[in-house]
Amino acid sequence: QVQLVESGGGLVQPGGSLILGCVATGATASINGIGWYRQAPGKQRELVAVKTKGVAANYGPFVQGRFTISRDNTKNMVTLQMNSLKPDDTAVYYCHADYHCTSSFKGWCDAWGQGTQVTVSS
Repeated sequence: QVQLVESGGGLVQPGGSLILGCVATGATASINGIGWYRQAPGKQRELVAVKTKGVAANYGPFVQGRFTISRDNTKNMVTLQMNSLKPDDTAVYYCHADYHCTSSFKGWCDAWGQGTQVTVSS
């Protein structure tokens, strides 16, 4: 149905910036919401940012204005611009999408990317 591939992870110094990209393929026209989650060792997976059709972007409370999510439907891509990065931002970042599907009785399905490592360290 929908496949997601992330890119852009890596090592960055505290206070630095990083851009993550996620490209969707498959039934991209059916995607309703798309965004990013992250998971650090010993912690639960948490929402970073999400952009749903017709709704303003939603960010996790730790973002504090530092990140910006951009969705380009023509390119089937979502970008996360991360600035003022902190060591606590170190985690595996996963792209996520919810979309219309016929395989679920609810009419909705989820797709996850493979994850990309972001490490903030001196």
